[in-house]
Amino acid sequence: MPSYNRVALVTGANKGIGFAITRDLCRKFPGDVVLTARDEARGRAAVQQLQAEGLSPRFHQLDIDNPQSICALRDFLRKEYGGLDVLVNNAGIGTWPKNKPPGKRDFFKEPQPGRVVNVSSLISLEALKNCSPELRQKFRSETITEEELVGLMNKFVEDAKEGVHEKEGWPNSAYAVSKIGVTVLSRIYARKLNEERRGDKILLNACCPGWVRTDMAGPKATKSPEEGAETPVYLALLTPDAEGPHGQFVQDKKVEQW
Repeated sequence: MPSYNRVALVTGANKGIGFAITRDLCRKFPGDVVLTARDEARGRAAVQQLQAEGLSPRFHQLDIDNPQSICALRDFLRKEYGGLDVLVNNAGIGTWPKNKPPGKRDFFKEPQPGRVVNVSSLISLEALKNCSPELRQKFRSETITEEELVGLMNKFVEDAKEGVHEKEGWPNSAYAVSKIGVTVLSRIYARKLNEERRGDKILLNACCPGWVRTDMAGPKATKSPEEGAETPVYLALLTPDAEGPHGQFVQDKKVEQW
């Protein structure tokens, strides 16, 4: 069996939190780091910026909503590295899980104690509290399926279009509901990993980077991108013998009760 270098990959990494995560992994991860971005020119410019700092990231284009782009990345990772060791999803999850769920054999090396980090937001936890008791019960269920979650997300979209989402028990924020989706989907995939690849010790978590000064949050946010990268990088670099956290929502390196 050929010997491959270890590899960590960050999505949505050409700026903001994703860029800061990539920089920190370049400094700390014992292997190659691949910076991905939807826009190739911006992604390569980000790589050049890190190279100017003495770091050595690689680049690969990735559109998480394009199955062909995902398959091209998969083929690159299999050829160059035999699969992934660490995945940090900063660009959202898009159609990535529908095409190739994190933890499937053609993305992650096996057997390897891989790490998956899905960047969510504390707003998902706050929004959950503002859901109706019925919705809260569904989103906290230990048996909710991906199909059921997709159905709930689609229901929110339809309820919002009709202007009845608050009456139906939803919070009044599409962004917040989307982050509920990221966090719950992370819990679902962690459970699948327990069922399908428990022996490989892949740890998958969602996390909140905090209120970070990005294009979206603006200059008044309390954290720098570098500070926002701390928790995602902590989860990405959990030691090979770590048994957790897994399937959790993590903020400031601490597990928050979902």
